[in-house]
Amino acid sequence: MTPDVIIIGSGFGGAVHACRQAVAGRSVLVLERGRRWSPQDYPRGPYDAWIFDVDEPHRQNGWLDLRILDDMWVAQGAGVGGGSLIYASVSIDARPQMLDAGWPDPISARELAPYYEAVADMLRPEVLPDNQRTPRFALMQEAAQKTGAADRFRKLDLAVSFDPDGRFPDTRPASEEAQKTFTNSQGRQQGYCVHAGNCDIGCKAQAKNTLDLNYLAAAEDAGAEIRPLSLVSHIVAEGAGYAVVYTDISGGQRRERVVRAAQVVLAAGSLGSTEILFRSRDQFGTLPNISPALGQSWSSNGDFLTPAFYDNRILSPTIGPTITSAIDYLDGSDGGMRYFVEDGGFPDVLGNALKARSRTGRRFGMANRALMSFAKRLYDGDPLEGMMPWFGQAMDGGDGRLYLGRDRLRPWKKRLKLDWDAARSERGVGGLIAAHDRLSRATGGTPKVPPNWTIFRNLVTPHPLGGCKMGSARISGVVDHRGEVFGHQGLYVSDGSVFPRPIGLNPSKTIAALAERTAAGILAR
Repeated sequence: MTPDVIIIGSGFGGAVHACRQAVAGRSVLVLERGRRWSPQDYPRGPYDAWIFDVDEPHRQNGWLDLRILDDMWVAQGAGVGGGSLIYASVSIDARPQMLDAGWPDPISARELAPYYEAVADMLRPEVLPDNQRTPRFALMQEAAQKTGAADRFRKLDLAVSFDPDGRFPDTRPASEEAQKTFTNSQGRQQGYCVHAGNCDIGCKAQAKNTLDLNYLAAAEDAGAEIRPLSLVSHIVAEGAGYAVVYTDISGGQRRERVVRAAQVVLAAGSLGSTEILFRSRDQFGTLPNISPALGQSWSSNGDFLTPAFYDNRILSPTIGPTITSAIDYLDGSDGGMRYFVEDGGFPDVLGNALKARSRTGRRFGMANRALMSFAKRLYDGDPLEGMMPWFGQAMDGGDGRLYLGRDRLRPWKKRLKLDWDAARSERGVGGLIAAHDRLSRATGGTPKVPPNWTIFRNLVTPHPLGGCKMGSARISGVVDHRGEVFGHQGLYVSDGSVFPRPIGLNPSKTIAALAERTAAGILAR
């Protein structure tokens, strides 16, 4: 059966469209390049499925797609649920002034307000309860007070379910599994946060409200079909509709497939959606009218992490939610620099690997067994307890350019590349780094700015934005304010690639709100 709409990707854009269109009675097919994950499959051990390799996706289709571009590393989730699998659960609105300039006129904070509310109704964000405050939260609050920024400090809404009677553990939880469970409004069983610290690599308690537990669950209940391990190559304009050419990469094989629909929603993320349109326009010539603005206005959203070390504090960044609070300087009051400081955290990768080894009893080679035994002797349960990973976003230059270029090792092939000049983003990112330094020293810490920035001027981002930017006309944008591609009726883009500028904070809720608006416009036609 030919579906009414094909959705490419199942992240914060695609999941919204799958839900709203399926619930409205339309037949929906979702093509997702990654696999469908369950808590039992989340990667923990050294030999688990960690990497999604774009060159050999049929052989390696794991948790994380890490791209190394021009002075930029981009981290992306791969699986049913897209970026919600790896993000830190921060679900917050963009500042109104960040939507005032650079966007098409119909887009504003007032216009997006009901759509932000719709997202909150599905993701049910909560702030960290007072009885579960982490040591990093307390340090953030103290730092804000000591630097005269107490009024800029705030808790952040997190798409996480917290037990109102819970507490922050004195030591690392013995188990990642939920101690108490509940059934959510989509009929899926979840648990409450146990502070295991593995938000970015899969919450086995199912406390993290990932998209497979809400939007995608509702979509499938309404009849939507999700096809994992379906990697889209390009889109072909055919009369009144479109053909989507993809590769079925399940079972370790590559099998070419084609599906057709009158409408297509491209929601493969900043890199994915931009690359699909480039290949459709330039490599295959199947979407010839795509705007010359394709690939422009790319942004890393200014993500940066500065570790600081404390001799007399136990901060335990591998325990508790990844991010809980912020100090907001997006108003530009710091010499015109705009940034958003957050507390950071990360999984206890070594501890997880040791537990996975003891649990599975897998036989490793002699060298690996020796290495793991040595690591186990050194491991004390919280090896980085005195470190604070100061994190945050800044208003970067927002002027990177994605393009298709020849592979250096295989010049007969073309791959997505990035032209990004660090100099154009130094002021914004530098303001964030200076704030990390100031906050660290005010609380007795010693910051260590990573050499990837001090020496190489390289960045790492989990929040790539732009490439298929919104505009008021084809010459200035790839899509209009409704998300429809100029020159191709019935083809939409709905993900972080449509952002015409950075917003300086976590973008997932804004991506979803824009998707809610685009979906409502499609259904109203």
